[in-house]
Amino acid sequence: MKKHFFIIAFILLSVISGFGQRTKTSNEIGLFLGGCYYIGDLNPNGHFNQFTKPALGLVFRHNFNPRFAWRANAIYGHYEAHDSYSKSAWQRQRNLSVRSQIIEVSVQGEFNFQNFELGSDKSKLSPYIFMGLGAFYFNPQGEYEGEWDDLRPLCTEGQGLAGGASKNKYRRLQISVPFGVGVKAMFSKGIGIGFEWGMRKTFTDYMDDVSKRYYDPQALLIANGKQSAYMSDPSIGTDPLYTNVGKERGNRTTKDWYNFFGIVLTIKINKGADLCPVAY
Repeated sequence: MKKHFFIIAFILLSVISGFGQRTKTSNEIGLFLGGCYYIGDLNPNGHFNQFTKPALGLVFRHNFNPRFAWRANAIYGHYEAHDSYSKSAWQRQRNLSVRSQIIEVSVQGEFNFQNFELGSDKSKLSPYIFMGLGAFYFNPQGEYEGEWDDLRPLCTEGQGLAGGASKNKYRRLQISVPFGVGVKAMFSKGIGIGFEWGMRKTFTDYMDDVSKRYYDPQALLIANGKQSAYMSDPSIGTDPLYTNVGKERGNRTTKDWYNFFGIVLTIKINKGADLCPVAY
């Protein structure tokens, strides 16, 4: 967490210092086209694997000068994961699955390592970094008898019940901290193209509906029905007399992450306003 704090502080200080060095402002609008995946209990370290799903978004960027900008995003994507694909025998036996839509709205600060301005003959290409703050909505679903159903209402870890994971159901609207790297280039005069990869630090462990311990399926059967009991523990290959109740279902010590990567296409929508000159 300290590492993330110092990165955020660096970006904020860089942007603040940029206000005192402004030369020209400009605005851009555009599209984000790429992919989405999540990192969590069902996909602990699989980047850019078979679980990657498409993502699409809108982008607005305000350039303070050729080095500093802020950007607003609205991105829609999906993520999915299955224990059955894991190399871990324990995960395959656990046999959980999840999929969800994800909607993110965020504001980010950008720092270009080279001067970059759409429409300028001197600006051809620049690597950049970004960080900001976002809000996202997710709704995990699990596969049951060939159909995908919402998991949150099923309270699969005993939410709201005696000895359950929590007194209340987890929230599907959460905060995230987006940060990442990219490179932007001049596609044509007034049109830019960027390639970026951004990770999202979250503060929830329930993007996959998995976090703590197995709850008693008989108690779930009585309280929430057959589907809740099954989705709490669809383990395969175990002795009928064996029970997982009280054992670890997920890794409670880590939070879930999600990631967007892809192409950012933008168009400059104004010529800019001249401000205080500065030499770079």
